[in-house]
Amino acid sequence: MTDLVPDRWLTVDGLANARDVGGLPLDGGGRVRTGVLLRTESLEGLGPAAVAYLTDELGVAQVLDLRTDHERTTYGLGALADAGVPVHRLSFIPETGIALPETGDAHAALDPMLGHYLAYLEGRGEYVVDGVRRIAAPDSGTTVVHCAAGKDRTGVLVALVCAAVGVPRAEITADYALSATRIDALFEKWTTASGEPMPPAEEIDRHRPRAEVMAEFLRMLDERHGGPVGWLRENGLTDDELARLRARLRDESA
Repeated sequence: MTDLVPDRWLTVDGLANARDVGGLPLDGGGRVRTGVLLRTESLEGLGPAAVAYLTDELGVAQVLDLRTDHERTTYGLGALADAGVPVHRLSFIPETGIALPETGDAHAALDPMLGHYLAYLEGRGEYVVDGVRRIAAPDSGTTVVHCAAGKDRTGVLVALVCAAVGVPRAEITADYALSATRIDALFEKWTTASGEPMPPAEEIDRHRPRAEVMAEFLRMLDERHGGPVGWLRENGLTDDELARLRARLRDESA
């Protein structure tokens, strides 16, 4: 597996888990194009300088917000929305709560989040596909995709996109797990804002994403749908849209 390049991380005041999906290697050579798709946690902590950096220097032109309406009402849409950047509301979780599909005891033992990831697809598939379409749109500019922590809902959408454009599985799972290195910083940010104490280490560790969970999620898509691309096609993504996604994100000269 190719080492993940350190400069994929974005240093943005107010964000602890922000990185460019660009730079991940592709099967057969090349890399994901930089400056097209950024992944972060929620954006309410951004100040004016961070907004200017994201919009003026990085060219952010749209935000895909995967949170629920309740989360948006509680925490706001963030400073990018205040600056006029379009925010597309694509909640991966119904407001009434998530209905977990039957995954089997072995899968549940691996990680409870696996059931949630499958439920995003089964319960909110139209929003998942819409997110891929918006990333693929030729005039979309740089896209920021985020949820609350930038690891679960964001991780699922990014994994599907990466699989569709030809990022090797080992690299997809490693990128997903990379957010584990930022969980402490996320909790520090949240507790500083709320005035609450840091939770114990075992509670923080419970939130760290593990590569084997994403590997099993992708394996189950292979088993049930012929892979991530099969699932996307079954849920309405067209061949033209898939081709546009690959054209936008594949940099085979790199």
